[in-house]
Amino acid sequence: MGTGGIAGAFAQDLQLTGSGVVAAVGSRSAGSAERFAAELSIPTRHSSYEALANDPDVDVVYVATPHPMHHANTRLALEAGKPVLVEKPFTMNAGEARDLVELARARNLFLMEAMWTRFLPHIRHVRELLPSLGDVVTIAADHGQWFAEDPAFRLFAPALGGGALLDLGIYPVSFASMILGAPERVAAMATPAFTGVDAQTSMLFGYASGAQAVLTCTLSAVSPTIATIIGTDARIEIDGPFYAPASFTLIPRDGERSRFEYVDEGRGLRHQADEVALRLAAGETESPLMPLDETVSIMTTMDEVLAATRT
Repeated sequence: MGTGGIAGAFAQDLQLTGSGVVAAVGSRSAGSAERFAAELSIPTRHSSYEALANDPDVDVVYVATPHPMHHANTRLALEAGKPVLVEKPFTMNAGEARDLVELARARNLFLMEAMWTRFLPHIRHVRELLPSLGDVVTIAADHGQWFAEDPAFRLFAPALGGGALLDLGIYPVSFASMILGAPERVAAMATPAFTGVDAQTSMLFGYASGAQAVLTCTLSAVSPTIATIIGTDARIEIDGPFYAPASFTLIPRDGERSRFEYVDEGRGLRHQADEVALRLAAGETESPLMPLDETVSIMTTMDEVLAATRT
């Protein structure tokens, strides 16, 4: 559902796995659907989202429309009885997220945020190694990219949910959530872009354990996009971009460091498709690697960050 850049990248990566195929594409315009389908050899194309949601040959819908449309588009698919994978950020706010989760649970339908980082091989390995770090005291992660200042480009357009936080900051925020859960305290500072969306946001999270997370995102410069988990016994340093297929190093307080190299085929988006297929085959309605309650919690934290930048 949607024919933008991420939809194309996902469709291409899906060709690298046997867990599913792109059976159909839906767009708001017939021309866009036709072009997308022709480029990727997709057999069926629909000139409306409603037609895609009601296609009997579609087993699960991937919502890849702009952020502000996620809530309505996902609702459309769920109401049509379809399981849904929703591109990140899941919604524009926690209220919309809770509404979708309640609907999916009421209909007993699978629903998952497409936070594809969670399913990458190196992140799965990092999670296995967390106990060896001792008590986690600090997480540091950044995500910065440079974009030419174009008011029509989605990251600068308020109507398209633009801004660094929703598009880029979701990665470090979700990363911190994966390790430490929801923060107890949130402090944040933002610098606006020329269109009024946030060009740069820096966040400091405090947790009940005493741990802290220092997270940044920007539209104005290319940052290292690395992530570090620091524990009392060891730390893990993930190469940039940490949110995509990457390698990492485990560095103990005492002793030799260990290097873990990972090379992945494609962009890394296929792993989330494999997860969806696995859970659907098992008759499950959500993924334990990206639980719905955590998705709502992350959107609540994002709301708190936005509120903190406005005070």
